[in-house]
Amino acid sequence: MTKKLLVQFYWDCGRMGDLEGLFITTEDELKYWYGREAYFGEVLGKHSEIDGTIDEGDFTIKSDDQEFIAKIEELLGDHISGFYPGDYISDTDEPEEESEEE
Repeated sequence: MTKKLLVQFYWDCGRMGDLEGLFITTEDELKYWYGREAYFGEVLGKHSEIDGTIDEGDFTIKSDDQEFIAKIEELLGDHISGFYPGDYISDTDEPEEESEEE
């Protein structure tokens, strides 16, 4: 069985506001998102156009306690509140590779 994580997502979008989410996912799924482009659209109002590259630092693991997570999932489902980045990433998008400076 794959270990599940309770994860918080946070993006500071400057003066427009921020994006936050709390959800349950697996470590493999979380790692899959790193380096991929996410397009949220105009979620912070007209002409906001929120997009960018998902980084490891955008997430905070709140818990890996499997019993606790199972209870939360039973009560609230796996998308608890806010934005779930997986819904905004194209499956055909390849992760951006970090360029090495010479």
